[in-house]
Amino acid sequence: MAQHSPFDRIEGSLEYIGLLRETIQTTEIEIQRELVRARSERAERRLQALHLVTYKLERLGRHIDSSHRLLNDLRTLRRLLLGERAPGH
Repeated sequence: MAQHSPFDRIEGSLEYIGLLRETIQTTEIEIQRELVRARSERAERRLQALHLVTYKLERLGRHIDSSHRLLNDLRTLRRLLLGERAPGH
């Protein structure tokens, strides 16, 4: 018997990507608070590291957004190929 995972269907992958995006956004907010604190403490090395973290999170967010769009496209194509209808239609 095959084991099922949340990634067996595109919808599960979309949900996972959505959760990743939320986590990235929450982390970005936390890092912005840390940046303010590092500036007020004049902690230059920490400030540089936090700027790098911000940059990496922005890049990761763009990749996640791109993955979300690709998964949406694949879901739409699957529906077209299999004659499925979108929920609510």
